[in-house]
Amino acid sequence: MKRRAFIRLLGGAAIAWPLAARAQQPERMRRIGVLMNLAADDREGQARLKAFAQGLQQLGWTDGRNVRIDYRWAAGDADAFHKYAEELLALAPDVILASATPSVQALQKMTRTVPIVFALVADPVGAGFVESLARPGGNTTGFTPMEYGFAAKWLELLKEIAPRVTRVAVLRDLTIGLGQLGAIQTAAPSFGVELRAGGLRDAGEIQRTVAAFAGSSDAGLIVTASTSGAVHRDLITMLAARHRLPAVYSFRYYVIGGGLISYGADTSDIHRRAASYVDRILKGEKPIDLPVQVPTKYELVINLKTARALGLDVPATVLARADEVIE
Repeated sequence: MKRRAFIRLLGGAAIAWPLAARAQQPERMRRIGVLMNLAADDREGQARLKAFAQGLQQLGWTDGRNVRIDYRWAAGDADAFHKYAEELLALAPDVILASATPSVQALQKMTRTVPIVFALVADPVGAGFVESLARPGGNTTGFTPMEYGFAAKWLELLKEIAPRVTRVAVLRDLTIGLGQLGAIQTAAPSFGVELRAGGLRDAGEIQRTVAAFAGSSDAGLIVTASTSGAVHRDLITMLAARHRLPAVYSFRYYVIGGGLISYGADTSDIHRRAASYVDRILKGEKPIDLPVQVPTKYELVINLKTARALGLDVPATVLARADEVIE
């Protein structure tokens, strides 16, 4: 009797041991790749990354505890995007955060299986990254900084703050599609504005475009959303001031650096929201089932110091709508 009891006890322990061992196994470390479009020492880039990390922490993911995050900073360099995309994919990540259009372009050339969550891609359909906003249709989804046709609002705002403007140079990245320029072109006749498109490929091209267009009191400038614009933002705002060009920008960081006025989404908030899709993918969902998200809010930022330097009297109706006014 005692022998049978001992055998039963031994058998029960044999079953319990593997169960206990499994319970004590540490949680599998997940891996996230991050491909940033700006330089590592760029304050705007650091703000975006901080927001992303905060979003992950709020959802229970901590770098070094249950997830490892590998970062690469391309600094707007075309070769670096491809180099770092290859490096990140070699690390076998569970998901990659791709900040801005060039990051997605580089990654999609190398993989159609590793999940990609993008942030700040202005025209993901036009760029061919997704089939539609509602049904991405592949391994890529994410968060766009504007709705289709939004860019026309920049022209409307420019005419409000500088009614004399009848000639507008649109600075855009020539490699990322016509969505933003197309929206401005469609609206231009109703505002009586003649448009000229210029590239943002490098500092020399920016200087030539602005210098060739400036020199008259009826000229203005619109800077669309792009990595090239973000990288060269200090040069662009300096040239606009030198040539006394009223200019509307896509994001707040231009105005913080001396630009006149911006209207667009909060770039840090978009990266914070992107963490929610990374979380859902880590928990088993697929990009194909996650629709591309548009902003829930846009912010209007005005630099009154710059307005005064340009001799502009900002209308009270515009000031009343501003989310931030820099004195």
